[in-house]
Amino acid sequence: MATEPARRGRRLHRGTVLRTEHLTPHLIRVVVGGEGLAAFGAGEFTDHYVKLLFPQPGVEYPEPFDMERVRAELPREQWPSTRTYTVRAWDPDAGELTIDFVYHGDEGLAGPWAANARPGEEIFFNGPGGAYAPSEDAGWHLLAGDESALPAIATALERIPEGVPARVFVEVAGPEEEQELPTPGDAEIVWLHRGAGQIGDLLVEAVQKLDFPDGEVHAFVHGEANFVKALRRHLRVERGLPMDRLSISGYWRRGRDEDGWQSTKRDWNQQVEQEEAEALR
Repeated sequence: MATEPARRGRRLHRGTVLRTEHLTPHLIRVVVGGEGLAAFGAGEFTDHYVKLLFPQPGVEYPEPFDMERVRAELPREQWPSTRTYTVRAWDPDAGELTIDFVYHGDEGLAGPWAANARPGEEIFFNGPGGAYAPSEDAGWHLLAGDESALPAIATALERIPEGVPARVFVEVAGPEEEQELPTPGDAEIVWLHRGAGQIGDLLVEAVQKLDFPDGEVHAFVHGEANFVKALRRHLRVERGLPMDRLSISGYWRRGRDEDGWQSTKRDWNQQVEQEEAEALR
């Protein structure tokens, strides 16, 4: 299984906000639809993602909106900002796309947008991409992540075959951030409440202490880059998992916005792979 999401063409879609809902104090669900989603499709993977485009304040963009014209006619600093979000659900019959946003007040870009989105508002996005779905031939599944990985974990749990074991670790701020995670699988779901602790510390500890069930595992580990790095080393070096049984990647990194993280992610990954190769010698 690839560690990086598969890239597809930059097809541009225009969604119209249909409704929003606060699932928890810090999680907002936005459902978009409309004729602009006629060419959208998802469902092969459980970690499908889209890249939302947020216009720069005060910049006039071509009508109809066209990113190729934007890139050709406007300076780089006037291009829309991009934020990557997991597809929580896609209903092709209703033409409705569901995306869950972590919201921390006025912090960030996408969270405040979701908090203020109203029916009828438009949002442009590219995608979908994706690379992971729970393997049907796995003996059991390991799913671990923070809030940013929760939509993909929830979607994966819905796809795990009936009765197949799953060990699930989700780290959130506190008990008020928990939500129902239905699955036909035989899942043991552990919610980890970090409180004022460092993001990912509880996840690393929980996975390191886990007694692995019998059978071949298929693992999905995503979220903040530093704990993902620690768990990748643990699973690859100490547990001996081959890469084709592991989907693992840093969705974000402490102290960086998405632009900053994406600009350094390739170098970060190369360093992680080099350190891992040396440890496996």
